[in-house]
Amino acid sequence: MADSSGLPAPRKMLRLTVIIKARDSFQGKPIVDILLSLYKQAGISGATVTHAARGYGARGVARVGKLLPEIHRMVGSNGLITTEEVSVY
Repeated sequence: MADSSGLPAPRKMLRLTVIIKARDSFQGKPIVDILLSLYKQAGISGATVTHAARGYGARGVARVGKLLPEIHRMVGSNGLITTEEVSVY
């Protein structure tokens, strides 16, 4: 349902940000490829790698929470993992 501004009602979603170095790896493979594959398999609504040419579009509902322990295991203290509630229109 749209309000008087014409915008649809926002949906609350969770944005996950993982900051790593471009050449970071996990078990001998580029971590960026492993993370994107993990997110897609888990049905994450969308993922984008910035400062690179890899990613996929936004669909569905994010399922971030259950992946955080596995992401942290891969990234460890080499990177930064944050989540933030966002409004999606």
